[in-house]
Amino acid sequence: MLTYSDAFERELQKIIVGEVERLLENLGHGMGVTDYANYMKIVGEVAGLRKTLEFCEEARLVVNEQR
Repeated sequence: MLTYSDAFERELQKIIVGEVERLLENLGHGMGVTDYANYMKIVGEVAGLRKTLEFCEEARLVVNEQR
């Protein structure tokens, strides 16, 4: 049985991964990309979301080490 924190972490990661996939799909199809600045904004959002997933993993490892 998952604790509330485990369930929350899992759902948050699913949402983040889904958003990354959506943004990348839009980039691949050219949807929502009006100019280079907009392209760079979307690429930055993807990078930020991926970094967030890395931080989640790092935090999980730290918490597991403390147990």
